[in-house]
Amino acid sequence: MMGRHVASGPAVRYNNSMNAENESRVSNDRTISCRGLYWNGPALDPESVSTFARESGLDDTLSALLLSRGVSSADVDGFLNPSLKALFPDPSSFADMDKAASLIIDGLLSGKRIAVFADYDVDGATSAAQLIKYFRHFGQELVLYVPDRIKEGYGPSADAFQHLKDEGLDLVITVDCGAAALDALAHADRIDLPVVVLDHHLMHGAVPACAALVNPNRPDCASGQGHLAAAGVVFVLLAALNRELRKRGKAPSELPDLFSFLDLCALGTLCDMAPLKGVNRAFVVQGLKILQRDESVGLLALSQVSGRSAPRSVTDLTFGIGPQMNAGGRIGDPWLATRLLASERMDEALGIAEQLFSLNEIRKQVEHDILQQARHQIENTLAEAPDTQILVASGEGWHPGVIGITAGRLKDEFHRPVIVIGWGEEFGELAKGSGRSVPGINLGSAISKAAEAGILAAGGGHAMAGGLSVERNRIDELRGYLNQNPELFTEELAQAREVQIDVDVFGSALDMNLIEIIEKAGPYGAESPKPLIRIRNARVEFSKIIGKNHKKVLLHDGTGKIDAVAWRVDGRPLGDVLVKDNVIDVLGYVERNTWQGRSSVQFEIFDAIHIK
Repeated sequence: MMGRHVASGPAVRYNNSMNAENESRVSNDRTISCRGLYWNGPALDPESVSTFARESGLDDTLSALLLSRGVSSADVDGFLNPSLKALFPDPSSFADMDKAASLIIDGLLSGKRIAVFADYDVDGATSAAQLIKYFRHFGQELVLYVPDRIKEGYGPSADAFQHLKDEGLDLVITVDCGAAALDALAHADRIDLPVVVLDHHLMHGAVPACAALVNPNRPDCASGQGHLAAAGVVFVLLAALNRELRKRGKAPSELPDLFSFLDLCALGTLCDMAPLKGVNRAFVVQGLKILQRDESVGLLALSQVSGRSAPRSVTDLTFGIGPQMNAGGRIGDPWLATRLLASERMDEALGIAEQLFSLNEIRKQVEHDILQQARHQIENTLAEAPDTQILVASGEGWHPGVIGITAGRLKDEFHRPVIVIGWGEEFGELAKGSGRSVPGINLGSAISKAAEAGILAAGGGHAMAGGLSVERNRIDELRGYLNQNPELFTEELAQAREVQIDVDVFGSALDMNLIEIIEKAGPYGAESPKPLIRIRNARVEFSKIIGKNHKKVLLHDGTGKIDAVAWRVDGRPLGDVLVKDNVIDVLGYVERNTWQGRSSVQFEIFDAIHIK
């Protein structure tokens, strides 16, 4: 257990130590913040935190963070130090895993031509790259196939399988796709092309015809690992492949070191927003350690080209590496990300990285233009109908590769579900839409109902995201249908606009010690968010615009100065209150800011309430 740390001064403020007038102002009258949210004060009481700290041997701040995440004092060590030894599932618990491993090893040992068919996002790329590197260990090269997002759409098609058959492939392994490709798999079966499906997406109905289908979310899979990303499913498969080779007489020294693949597994897990629980936590924690070795030529090349330090943290991967790798699949060559991650020569990797970097710069500009237009539409919608539950924006020529990420940004900005629809030459005859939701509103269900009502040509998804195809002249009808019964969503939308504060902290406590405590409770990601920290009655002593629309500010709450930054807020309500001499309650994240080898504390502002 960790030794108990005694802070040099007061750090965490609890409900019973808060100013009663301020707490009434924030909680009881439901003051709406700059982002249109309601803040709920920290739910922990000092006695519970003290008891947890005494039982666990941790300091009060770390105890509060773990308590807020539902960790018991008995589970502290497993949470803070997740290990593959303790959390790794038995590969045989996955339906068809042993069959898939046997088929793939048969192909490997007999020298058959094998293709990996990958989705075009980071999860697909990291999954394919793991398999490519595994086969290279034995001197064999997999054939790579990645569908074009615009021309071919998502997942396998009959045409793609026919092409691979005509090229003389003996076996196809699909990664991060395939479980729902019923027609395509049926065609592969008819032309005698064996397909092993490795997927993690939800499945409905019967298992399609294929050589093997490994998916922890298939109805008859008893693994209990439905939270895995495709990269995690593939990593478990690699363990099954090693086990199968040992059964066939291979010595352990002849087998790949699977730990060397964990950086790819972690990258796919994080970028696909897989919940950071169970073995996923171990994948990320151990994968970050592998990153320290700087063995991934592709990641080093991409960092070098983009002027970044070698990736070390979750933030480096999700906000630095991930968007650049996705750029190829969104607006360019969908094969680039996998080729980069599988690359073993720096000269080759640098060339690919430069292409991805250039595409990402184009993607950012395209996204910015669409975002501005979509935001304007949504603001007009809310001005006329403030209670609109599901927001819909649409436009001609909006690039199909960025409508999803645009919907995600607008969802974060307006804190309600957003669907962004584009149409034009690149879309074909129908307009295409992509939506992102907030907790409490099942957007996939709403889209499915619109499809069942005949408004959409096709549509569906899950609670937090969905996609659709619709005739252009029916977009207004769709907008009306989604909002014709607002009473169904009122309670859910109100809950979605609530924010739970983890702890209240004095400005004087924002030091490297607090950073280290917060980092110990990580890693942070899906279903394990960064701690939201509130600083109260902070005066803005300095404010300036940096970059295009960010703000750098200096705050002082009477106990200490706080260096802070707020991203993409200029001209927005949050940016409007970040002006000199305003007094605000501010909500955000404590971050480690590293520059030229030196680390400092930076407060990343998420939201604020103007006091005076």
